[in-house]
Amino acid sequence: MSKIHYKSVEEIELIRESSLLVSKTLGEIAKVIAPGVKTIELDKLAETFIRDNGGVPAFLNYHGFPYSLCISLNDQVVHGFPGSHVLTEGDLVSVDCGVILNKYYGDSAYTFAIGEVSDQVKKLMRVTQECLKLGVEKAVVGMRIGDIGYAVQEHAEKNGFGVVKELVGHGVGLKLHEKPEVPNYGKRGAGIKLEEGMVIAIEPMINAGRAGVKFWDDGWTVSTSDKKPSAHYEHTVAVRKGTPDILSTFDYVENVLKEKNNN
Repeated sequence: MSKIHYKSVEEIELIRESSLLVSKTLGEIAKVIAPGVKTIELDKLAETFIRDNGGVPAFLNYHGFPYSLCISLNDQVVHGFPGSHVLTEGDLVSVDCGVILNKYYGDSAYTFAIGEVSDQVKKLMRVTQECLKLGVEKAVVGMRIGDIGYAVQEHAEKNGFGVVKELVGHGVGLKLHEKPEVPNYGKRGAGIKLEEGMVIAIEPMINAGRAGVKFWDDGWTVSTSDKKPSAHYEHTVAVRKGTPDILSTFDYVENVLKEKNNN
């Protein structure tokens, strides 16, 4: 069984650079994502932007995954394939992106509403972001993995939503998926103790309905078993004393969306 790879201060800064390139890539997606756009166009844009900035798309050819982005629509939870689907008003689109820069990985995801979405979907997006925030708050020295999962699960279920249990967050660094696993459910005070030098991806996947999921025959796409929508937000976080150090950011995305809304 592989061990947890604790990162030095220098390594954390390299992961921060990778994570910021992911964050900027999601910001580029935010500029163009709209009704009428094919999801494959977003994938091509991301690959070009990552390469132009000295990075390599981390997902492309990862265990055979054929794209640079995971683009998951509506009832798809994660690992959706970009393709010829044309986005339409009311779609919910989760975009997950990873890069390798200077040998280190960064990983982040954001869920976009295309035009006007239902109040239920707006609530799902808001609560999932809140779940991420609550989970991240627990990523400090002395807490345990179960504290992160408990914070996410408790908030999601309190709001009547289902927490996906088949897929989890993970350590990040020289590999895309390292130890430890970071579930979005759990018991307070249970699991591995969080220590300085751990870098983890916290990524709530929250369903509007039941928690159950279905795995597709393509070997990748995961959707909700009841066909209700799902949202997914993710940050790469370094565990610190007192306050977590969030290495990715939604600022690029949110600044673009703010500007779009003002126009």
